Amino acid sequence: MGTMRANVFHGKGEISVEEVPRPHAGAGEAVIRVTLTTICGTDLHIVRGEYPVKPGLIIGHEPVGIIEEIGPGVTGYQIGDRVLVGAITPCGQCHACLSGHQAQCGHGGGYEALGGWRFGNTINGAQAEYLLVPQAQANLAKIPGELSDEQVVLLADIASTGFAGAESGAIKIGDAVVVFAQGPIGLCATVGAKLMGAALVIGVDGDDFRLQMARRMGADVALDYRAVDVVEEVRRLTGGGADVSIEALGTQQTFEQALRCLRPAGTLSSLGVYSGKLQIPYDAFAAGIGDHRIITTLCPGGKERMRRLMEMIRRERVDLTPMITHRFPLDNIVEAYQLFGERRDNVIKIAVKP
Repeated sequence: MGTMRANVFHGKGEISVEEVPRPHAGAGEAVIRVTLTTICGTDLHIVRGEYPVKPGLIIGHEPVGIIEEIGPGVTGYQIGDRVLVGAITPCGQCHACLSGHQAQCGHGGGYEALGGWRFGNTINGAQAEYLLVPQAQANLAKIPGELSDEQVVLLADIASTGFAGAESGAIKIGDAVVVFAQGPIGLCATVGAKLMGAALVIGVDGDDFRLQMARRMGADVALDYRAVDVVEEVRRLTGGGADVSIEALGTQQTFEQALRCLRPAGTLSSLGVYSGKLQIPYDAFAAGIGDHRIITTLCPGGKERMRRLMEMIRRERVDLTPMITHRFPLDNIVEAYQLFGERRDNVIKIAVKP
């Protein structure tokens, strides 16, 4: 059977790297040797006890690796292929998948409810030496030889999610877009807004380094909410309000401000995961007659989504590597979690190498 090193969740505030059984591929599955992964904000929510996760689960959901085993029924791949696997692993065959909603896959790939079916949430995840990939035929995306692990690892979740926020917002050429929160997903939404053709992209945050990074990643204006009235300033800059607001934090305050920044008939594209009660003030919603559109988005997964994102990297349309600010070996991942959770040393994303 064999064992491997993995980061195991034991309960609120309790994670440790330990020896666990190594997975093996069954029918329709594959096992990859993880060559690079990350720590994500969702992982922090799990460790803080904010998401329901059973003790004993391996966490992490942004994997790059090399195929080690291929189960029966998986074709077109060879042992040794370098692959990227999305954080969401749709089956490609259920009603949700065939309707174009792969993130809501009902066969182990998406979120059927809060808590969902994500790596490291209900199935063992990527902060380990090896990873079992379910529905492998639909989820193994071969990495072009000229691309490095660091160039593609952020595509698995935060880039796919952030870009999807811009796509779901239906940004048009010439639009004015405001992105609330310039953490990893918000920064990717800023990049996505630029890629979609926005003429003005405004990034909002209250951290000096993240505001600096927002400008580096494509924001035309970076607003510090500690220093200005964001709603008033967005309305001034846009001549009445943004065409699209992207909310990338998941709090009542950011959601409400994103709504207040919209012009009539604008779209609020929400990427946040909300806990507790979310309220929509009637005035912010123009009492329901402002033709506003609110849409939510979960990380699109599957190998075709990953292929398309890798093409954007390969064709040099976007470079996400500046967002990887720190690197740790797997054995030091507890220290990495502390750094990431406390947002010390201008951390944005941490790459973890098993």
